[in-house]
Amino acid sequence: MPTSLWDIAALFLRLGATAFGGPAVHIAIMQDEVVVRRKWLSEEQFLDLLGATNLIPGPNSTEMALHIGWQRRGLLGLLVAGVAFIAPAMGITAFVAWMYVTYGAIPAVGGVLYGVKPIVLAVVFQALTGLAPKALPNLGSRVLGLACLAAMAFGAHELAVLFGAGAANVLFRDRRPVAVGLVPVAVSAGASVAKVTLPSLFWVFLKTGAVLYGSGYVLLAFLRADLVDRLGWLTEQQLLDAIAVGQVTPGPVFTTATFIGYVIAGPWGAVVATVGIFLPAFLFVAVSGPLIPRIRESKVAGAFLDGVNVASLVLMAWVTLTLARSAVVDVVTAGLLAFGAFMLLNYRVNATGLVVMGAAVGGLASIFR
Repeated sequence: MPTSLWDIAALFLRLGATAFGGPAVHIAIMQDEVVVRRKWLSEEQFLDLLGATNLIPGPNSTEMALHIGWQRRGLLGLLVAGVAFIAPAMGITAFVAWMYVTYGAIPAVGGVLYGVKPIVLAVVFQALTGLAPKALPNLGSRVLGLACLAAMAFGAHELAVLFGAGAANVLFRDRRPVAVGLVPVAVSAGASVAKVTLPSLFWVFLKTGAVLYGSGYVLLAFLRADLVDRLGWLTEQQLLDAIAVGQVTPGPVFTTATFIGYVIAGPWGAVVATVGIFLPAFLFVAVSGPLIPRIRESKVAGAFLDGVNVASLVLMAWVTLTLARSAVVDVVTAGLLAFGAFMLLNYRVNATGLVVMGAAVGGLASIFR
């Protein structure tokens, strides 16, 4: 049965307003919502979308939302899902940017993060346990997963791991050589622009959204090169503050662009920067979304996508391990992680409710510490 546009909008509006924790957590929550609860997609379909998302540049969780919208209602579903997911986060980030410009500081969020981080780890862990049996069904896929994990541990680039896993899986299954090329992900800086204009601001963020792979920390490197070093539109501290806001507000981390645009050029700057950084994702998914079923029908392409799915799962696990070092710091956070994992795995409670609970516990704990 087709999913109504209202149901798609309602789900992604809620996630855009409440989903803390970055792309891995957002994808984990989406898996729970659209696979486990609503059964809009099977585990296999979700993994295929995850693999396709990891192969194109741009914000991963937003692209997953776009792919889910496309699968349920075509181009209209894609547009509704994307706008619904981005709009609440954009509004919240713009409000924080207004406070920052007006008062010169970011509202305190340390206590909230203290309680939210262990809960989002539990959400990712739940998603990993659900996806692992489908992504790692046999010994070969598990060996490939271990190889991906080792590559990540030695500092391999995420894109190289994804393409390498896909190529290795084709070689393993078909016993024939396959040529795999890595596309360059850097763009030359170009000429210096001294004056801030809305078109030039749009171009900076459009370029970034079109070529960026990786996390918010990779976004930091790209934006620093353009906005601090080349153009001088931001100071180092302003850029770090912007990245922090993107990490601690709900919804896509790429709404960092909203904050930066507001700081540089006010409300219209926020709109232009946000549209610029997210527009490539809409275009990439609109082009690649219809091809996913055809890819699965091809033996070679299907094997490649299976390998990418293994690597995608490993990347999620790697992010979880990385987050754990800073999230679980004492008895309270360890207890939140254990409680969240227990409730999610045994009772399938709503992840958003647990995040709100974690924020409340963190806020109270910060008062009494």
